[in-house]
Amino acid sequence: MRAAIFGCAGPDLSKAEIAFFRDVRPWGFILFARNIVDPDQLRALNASLRDSVGRADAPIFIDQEGGRVARMKPPFWRAAPPAARFGDLSLIDSEKGARACYLNARLLAAELHAAGINANCAPLIDIAVPSAHAIIGDRAFAGSAALVAGLGAMMCRGLLEGGVLPVIKHIPGHGRAGADSHLSLPVVDADLALLAQTDFVPFQKLAHMPLAMTAHIAYTAIDPDRPATQSPRLIGDVIRDTIGFDGVLMSDDLGMAALTGDFTARARDSIAAGCDIVLHCSGDLDEMRAVARGTPELAGAAARRCDRALAQLRPPMAFDEAAARDALHALLDMLEAG
Repeated sequence: MRAAIFGCAGPDLSKAEIAFFRDVRPWGFILFARNIVDPDQLRALNASLRDSVGRADAPIFIDQEGGRVARMKPPFWRAAPPAARFGDLSLIDSEKGARACYLNARLLAAELHAAGINANCAPLIDIAVPSAHAIIGDRAFAGSAALVAGLGAMMCRGLLEGGVLPVIKHIPGHGRAGADSHLSLPVVDADLALLAQTDFVPFQKLAHMPLAMTAHIAYTAIDPDRPATQSPRLIGDVIRDTIGFDGVLMSDDLGMAALTGDFTARARDSIAAGCDIVLHCSGDLDEMRAVARGTPELAGAAARRCDRALAQLRPPMAFDEAAARDALHALLDMLEAG
């Protein structure tokens, strides 16, 4: 089994993709809007992905945060609110904000589980910083580390109780980035003391979660020369030691422009730095072949962490979706009412 998560090009698998996945045997897969037509098609695609690697429990990931970042959309799926709505509600009433966040996560999990998706690249627990690039913006719960940690915990709980693994992101913190890492490498100049008091805090509070996704960001106070994804110092000293995260560490997408070099080098450097799993999202088969050449078989501590993560999957707990939708709407209506 390869230490990789791959995408696919369209709504069904080509013969070439099936042959590649059967040969390489990635640990998991990730879906995007290009892969999704309707519920029946999506379930069939997920079954095909798992069949290609011969593992019924192969994790299938998606970015279903709500707001701007949602791959499953109306009319077949709910338009979930962005994270900032729950932060705003929490400032009015902390208990109601937490409850709304939990209900939203349970509803997200119900939709994902029904589609055959068992891992969500959420919650985003970066801290909102007003002067930063808009790539995070209302995807963040709030600007308070404590509030972000609390709402992140509620979202994780809702996903796990709905049979879906959460992925906390972007560790150790993307909120201060002044650039979009899809387009260039952001550089954060904040000193280590400030980062430890703010950005790192939500990740420390949720360090027991099964999976985390790295930030393609360089932090000058830690390693000015390499993004977190490819920095042994940042992964070892900060993510594993200071933050204390011992779950599956997956890279953000290797296709983002924050990284340099060919895809084989990007994969190799990320694994060498301490990532357990590399993520490649575009579905480009030639790029995936290059990633595979730089990615080892899943073994050792990385394999143990992956097994531990999958062991946290449980059948969804009993849940009344209609009542949850009504309750969530009522809570969010409080926010609109002011």
